[in-house]
Amino acid sequence: MGKSELFSHFADRFEVKRTQAREFFDELAALSERELKRAGEFTLPGMVKLVVQKRKARMGRNPATGEAIKIPAKTVVKARIQKALKDAVLPRK
Repeated sequence: MGKSELFSHFADRFEVKRTQAREFFDELAALSERELKRAGEFTLPGMVKLVVQKRKARMGRNPATGEAIKIPAKTVVKARIQKALKDAVLPRK
């Protein structure tokens, strides 16, 4: 499902215009960005938790030449799927 289909679905479901549905998601994205910068995490209840994580510098290998290279430290955002959603989608073993 793409962005356009997502906006159309929410517009139809809640009987609002597509532009209002798009504004809702734009505000959600802006809110998540602010919270990640402020607190380092943002939770969408029942779905996903976004977490800022700092990675240390490390040594790696160039797959083409096998040469050792230094991979610099960096900050990334990780998405952790909430247990309820994971259990609903993934089969239990």
